[in-house]
Amino acid sequence: QVQLVESGGDLVQAGGSLGLSCAASGSIFRLNGMGWYRQAPGKQRELVAVIGSGGLAQYVDSVKGRFTISRDNAKKTVYLQMNSLKPLDTAVYYCKADITLASGTTIPYWGQGTQVTVSS
Repeated sequence: QVQLVESGGDLVQAGGSLGLSCAASGSIFRLNGMGWYRQAPGKQRELVAVIGSGGLAQYVDSVKGRFTISRDNAKKTVYLQMNSLKPLDTAVYYCKADITLASGTTIPYWGQGTQVTVSS
């Protein structure tokens, strides 16, 4: 059984910084692309940043220059460093990982979500 466990969500003032982490555990044959998504109240879940197994990262325009995604393959963990936070960044943040199981099947797994609240 595979699990993604997130941590790091908190209440922070505008202009502040926060770091999120998401650790994968279980019967993982290969950890492929990983990413962070967010969902604000009343809005659809949106992609924030993704990173491939080789480290290539992509970001949504609204966070470019402020957020940095990284991963530690040995720890099976993906990180999101968020700087210069804005109230519009307030959302539940979810990590997602495309995981290949021993059977050869690749399945997208989601974390439980962690709340990030940015006060003005």
